[in-house]
This record gives sequence, structure tokens and C-alpha cells, in this order.
Amino acid sequence: MNKHYVYADNAATTPISKEVLDAMMPWLTEGYGNPSSIYAKGREAGFALVKARQQVADALGCEPGEVYFTGCGSESDNWALKSTLHMLAAKGKKHLITTVFEHHAILHSAAALEKEGFEVTYLPVYENGIVRVEDVKKAIRPDTALVSVMFANNEIGTIQPIPEIGAVCKEAGVLFHTDAVQAVGHVHINVKEMHIDMLSLSGHKFHAPKGIGALYIRKGLVLPNLIDGGGQEKGRRAGTENVASIIGLGAAIQRATSDIDKNAARALKMRERLIDAALKIPHSRLNGDRRQRLPGNINISFEGVEGESLLLALDNEGIAASSGSACTSGSLDPSHVLLAIGLPHEVAHGSLRITFSDMNTEEDVDQIIDALPRVITRLRAMSPVWERIVKGEPVK
Repeated sequence: MNKHYVYADNAATTPISKEVLDAMMPWLTEGYGNPSSIYAKGREAGFALVKARQQVADALGCEPGEVYFTGCGSESDNWALKSTLHMLAAKGKKHLITTVFEHHAILHSAAALEKEGFEVTYLPVYENGIVRVEDVKKAIRPDTALVSVMFANNEIGTIQPIPEIGAVCKEAGVLFHTDAVQAVGHVHINVKEMHIDMLSLSGHKFHAPKGIGALYIRKGLVLPNLIDGGGQEKGRRAGTENVASIIGLGAAIQRATSDIDKNAARALKMRERLIDAALKIPHSRLNGDRRQRLPGNINISFEGVEGESLLLALDNEGIAASSGSACTSGSLDPSHVLLAIGLPHEVAHGSLRITFSDMNTEEDVDQIIDALPRVITRLRAMSPVWERIVKGEPVK
């Protein structure tokens, strides 16, 4: 078959769409005014920010005044966790609940808080990669300040029971934050209906540029300032706004959510085709629940194959994929997410994450299906681990 370049690592980042770039370009050239200025060019930029904030609010089901622009999802996560815990510590609430398979922006923030004397409960996620609502309910204590559970996992794509967790938190009078970086633009979200108090998102996961994100903060919840020094973002995050990127974020989120059902159905069809084909390869397994997962996420482990070798071999076939989170792809340690759902080290090392966006095609799926068995067979032929697996000998 004729090969073309297949980009299938959209959970790591997505290309800027033409519509988004077109929306941004005027603000990179003639629309250079400072939104805080009162002359015409400044007012024009200010009006553009108002529109973008409304676009994000419409996508989340909130008010524009509840949307705060940030530099990325990690910044939003840090702001939500650290500011909330510091704020409520004065009331004796120094307990955080999260999960063992969060993005490192959450886990490292939690670890930093522990060093300051805060207490953190890390909930398990079980083999299917889904948090149990009853575990959240049991973990809540009188001194619990915040529950933070990701909307959808960045590696295995499993979607968590966010509305149910939100309801439990609301009933207990505990604040609820969700890292929705992987979910926004791909599944329906309504922060009011889901009882979400804070939500983090990042534009480059749905065809906006890198370096722009947002934090939804429910009206009435006043977090300590993230950055002092100016009146931007209601005085909570100082610094002249990244106007062009904010415009791009607004355009991208509107584009993604307006066609969300169509895009999800298309991605789901491609996902299921690829999962069916990949699972025909002996000693393979799908990681995470097959149904309760993002439409475009496939994460499969192949025994007897090392992840880095698999990625390089696929790259030689013109296919870009991942073996886990992009933020940790340089690590030789197995994914903490795969270990959290019970995979042995040697199996976790052989994982492959393929993630589709609305820019992928059935031709892309064909090329991956064609290449994957050949690549796996070739790598296993060179693997002493695979030889032991075939003989039924212990791998460790």
C-alpha cells in the first residue's frame, strides 16, 4: 500500500487547524494593541478577548466571568490545587483527595503540598482504569478541602464518573476540581450539571496553539491570586494577555464543540476498527475500559515488545504514536498509569497509545493496521523476552 505520514499522537498535541490559524492571524499582525489600553487598538483587542471568553464559557456551560485564561493545563492544575489548599488551611481543611493515575501536574502538585504538611489520599482506579464513586465518598473527611479527579485519563482514555463524583462532593460540602485537558472538545461537558467547581483545560489538545489554557472557577469561589502585578483576569493572573492565542483557543473550542457528536462518532468508528485488528495479534491486551473511554483513544500492550523500539519502528513506517504521556516519554520507567491498573512492569513497557483527532482518516487506520502486525513480529523475533513467553517460562 502507498504510505503517507500518519500523525496519531493527538493526546500529546494537535496541529493548529486552518480555521483557528485564520482567526489568530489578524491579532499577530495589525491587531497588536494591549487590551488594557483605552485607545482603539486596545479596545479592539479587549473586545476580542470578551468574545473568546464567551466561546469558552459556552463550551463549558458556565458564565464568561468564570473563565480565567492561563498558560496551559498544568498551570491551571497548579492554581486550582495549591491555591485551594492554601486558602482553606486557615479553616482547618488540609486534606486533598485525588487518584493514583492523574497527570503529573496534579501528582507533583499534590507531592509539593505534602511537603508543606498537607495530607493527600490517593484513590485506586482498578483494572478498568475507572475511579469508584464509593471510594471517593468514603475518603471524604471533615478536614477535606478538595477532591481532584481527572475527567478522562491522558494515557488510557478512560472517562471517569464525573457527574456522580461531583454530586458526592456537593452533598459533602467539599470543592471538586477536574483536570479535563483530554476531555474538552471531545465529550460533552456542562460544569453546572456535573457539579464541577473548577476545571482545567488546554488549547493544544483540540487544535488551538500551545501555551494557552484556562481554568473555570465557579462564581463565588475566590482563589488567591496566581500572579500578582496587574489587573488582568480580574486581578488574579497578572500579565499582558496572549491575545492571538486566546482568540485561537476560543475559535478552536467553538469549532470542536459545535461538531462534537459528529467528530466523536467518526473517531469511535476508527478506534473500534483498530482495536479489533490489534487484538488479533497474540499476547495483546487493551488497557482500560473499552466503552467508557475517549472516542479517539487506543492503548494496547504487546507482550515481548519494548515500547521505545515499537515507536521507532512505527516511525520508520511513517506513523507517529506514543507509549504513554508525552510529558514522560523520555523516561525509561513504565507508565504510572499502566502500573496503577495492575499491569506488570514487563507488559507496561510494551504499551502503545494511538490517539485520533478529526483530522485523521480511514486511510490512516488502514496504514496502522497494515504496519502493526509486521512491526510486532519483527521486534518479537529479536526479543529474548518473547522467546521466554513462547516457552512459557517466567519473564522476570
